[in-house]
Amino acid sequence: MQRIQLTAVMAAASVLYLAHSLLRYATFSAKGFDLGIFDQAVRQYALFKAPIVPIKGEDFHLLGDHFHPVLVVLAPLYWIWDDPRMLNIALILLLVSAAIPTYLVARGWFGHRTGMVAVGALLLGWPFQAIVNWDFHEIAVGVPLIAWVIWAMERDRIRLVVGLSAALLLVREDMGVTLVAIALVLLLRRRWTAAALTAGLGVAGYWFATDVVIPHFSPSGDFGYWEFTALGASAGAAVVFLLTQPWNAAAILVDHPLKIALWLLHFVPLWLLPLASPYAIVGAPILLSRLFNDRLNVWSPVYQYDAILAPIFLLAALDTVRRIQAFRARRAAPARTEISEISEASEIPERDAPATTARHRRWATAVPATALALSVVGTLTFPQVFPLQRTVTASWSFDERVAAHQRAVETIPDGVCVEAADTAAPHLVDRTRVGLNGTTDEDRLSWLIIDDTVSELGGNDPLTPAEAFDRADRLGFEPVISDDAGLWVLHREVDDAVDASCAEYLRR
Repeated sequence: MQRIQLTAVMAAASVLYLAHSLLRYATFSAKGFDLGIFDQAVRQYALFKAPIVPIKGEDFHLLGDHFHPVLVVLAPLYWIWDDPRMLNIALILLLVSAAIPTYLVARGWFGHRTGMVAVGALLLGWPFQAIVNWDFHEIAVGVPLIAWVIWAMERDRIRLVVGLSAALLLVREDMGVTLVAIALVLLLRRRWTAAALTAGLGVAGYWFATDVVIPHFSPSGDFGYWEFTALGASAGAAVVFLLTQPWNAAAILVDHPLKIALWLLHFVPLWLLPLASPYAIVGAPILLSRLFNDRLNVWSPVYQYDAILAPIFLLAALDTVRRIQAFRARRAAPARTEISEISEASEIPERDAPATTARHRRWATAVPATALALSVVGTLTFPQVFPLQRTVTASWSFDERVAAHQRAVETIPDGVCVEAADTAAPHLVDRTRVGLNGTTDEDRLSWLIIDDTVSELGGNDPLTPAEAFDRADRLGFEPVISDDAGLWVLHREVDDAVDASCAEYLRR
């Protein structure tokens, strides 16, 4: 019966996630950043090619952006269904699978009921809603892995902890720092050898990713994601700053309303309890690296970054309850011994210990129940943080913009080089060599889709609509569809050999 209940909750979450994901795609809410990017990378892997991603730039190798070789394992999915929505199905399966280790840990501590409520809080929580609403991202692979790491720690399966931690290195380059945090938790458990090995793997993995692989494939020849200038101009300077001015570093963590909101969203629904658990150390590098980052958008709770933190902090909160329970039990032990001796002498049954255990179980259940209740209310009323509200309340709209997008992408022939609006790109990745406006070699380009309703057209160095139209005019493009709900489709003739070279991108 317990397995049936867990399976039912996981299935319900999967259906909700899938409905939301498919509706995003059908209404052209999915974007080139990031669904189109990951589709092009995994599609190239499926064709046994290097992950060249035109949405990021001409001949852009994605391993020059971030280190995520784990994406290779998703390639066989494209042999089943050659469609970007397949990545979102993989995303959903990865997220929902994290419920299993979360349930097993919570059940082991407090029983089935607490485990089920914890699973509900995890699956309906805003971090999972945010990543589903953002579409596929490589961090999704790390979500179940990190939950299984905690499960393995609780089962004292230390070799498995080290192995799963090593697998995290294939998810993203910054997971190397997370391995160092896992090593600190192992140190607290006096697992000296495993801690040293895990820390060594983390440092070596981070160095290999950021100093060897990414610079090798990067157009600039270096790792381009040092965005912590508030701490210093380099990693070394940042370490000095953190050690010598910790008070100033702490101030940076709360110097913007979005940062404060992120703290509150993570910890208030869990009664601030994660902060007292050693497991919070595992999530600290991921959270702190975002709050120290220069980019405002990584402080916001609407992106994919928080999904990997959700199982960590949820289990950390329950771990704190467990520790408080154990502490109280130790303090009460002498008193229970005296009561037991009196009971034996007077034949009065002892009732306090079972009542204390039940009381702590109710408390343990109340913590994730609070998070779950807030998620239910948020999902019904606060779509800015709980985006599944659009699906739960059936408030998607198939308006004229959706129809205009459909007409635009249907106008583009197969096998050409096209630059498209960010919202149109995912609908072209399976049959064209598509980039965003301004990312493609101009000699190859024969089609454009420009959206004049946005302030910028997407990408690392985005064009404005005015700049895109000026460029189109300079290159000799003529309108095929003019101002269809803000969308323009433009075309120019190119040699057949050019179109053939574009079509080659999707051939094995």
